[in-house]
Amino acid sequence: MAAIESNPKISLHARSNSFPNAPHPLVSQFEEHLNRLKSSESASSSSSLSHKLSGLQDLHESSEKLLQLSTTRQALAQDCTQKCVDELLDGSLRLLDICSTAKDCLVQSKKSVYEVQSAIRRRGAEVALTVGAANYLASRKNVKKEIQKASGNLKGIRNQFTVSSEAKENGILSMLKEAKAVTVSTLESLLYFVSDPKGQSKQSRWSEISKLMKPKRVACDSQEMVTSEFEKVDSALKSLISQKHASTDNFQGDLENLETCIQDLEIGVECLSRKFIRNRVSLLNIFNN
Repeated sequence: MAAIESNPKISLHARSNSFPNAPHPLVSQFEEHLNRLKSSESASSSSSLSHKLSGLQDLHESSEKLLQLSTTRQALAQDCTQKCVDELLDGSLRLLDICSTAKDCLVQSKKSVYEVQSAIRRRGAEVALTVGAANYLASRKNVKKEIQKASGNLKGIRNQFTVSSEAKENGILSMLKEAKAVTVSTLESLLYFVSDPKGQSKQSRWSEISKLMKPKRVACDSQEMVTSEFEKVDSALKSLISQKHASTDNFQGDLENLETCIQDLEIGVECLSRKFIRNRVSLLNIFNN
């Protein structure tokens, strides 16, 4: 790595006026991860969300490596205005807050699933299961309120990561903003998936997400959308409470699938949060020196 950095013919990126034209190998790796995320389908299922979160981890790990290069650190320290510094640091902190909210909501959702599963296993009385279902749905309301607040926070930072003509003059700054824009879009998809699975099929919401992600055509017809794990359990328990049916056999499998879904998303968000922390520490080290 030191040999690469000491070579004056190797630059961080061709878009930066401060460097020659040959891009650094880490830049190519970064852009490969970024383009893969931008060109992939919008995250409308738990499996696609898990894939997106994994892709974000790779992207931000690549970003972290770039931030360790002396050429990167020098370029950011010299070229970033105070406004740019404030936006980068504030944005990184807000993304951590969003991850924290998502983790808390997933943990709360998993706890509610356990309570319903426990009520089913006891089979002491139909009342016990009904109470478990009511508690689950009450918890879902709380989760949706928290996610609604977090969604507003995401909308507030979206403009910070819009790549302007000024940013394009600085290769590393432009790259960081593009990475954050894709990250915001994916986190928004995650929040919608957990809080409002049916709402994901609405054109108005997906149109906002697609502006950043530039995905392939997304099917907006609700009949074409895959019913999410959250939606299946929500519907089943609402039906149980309204006494449309009292059988638990039909949705025990759905509960297990939801538990697995939540665990996978929880792991993905936790890993991504650690990447955010490392990136923020690197930025603080650059701007505080």
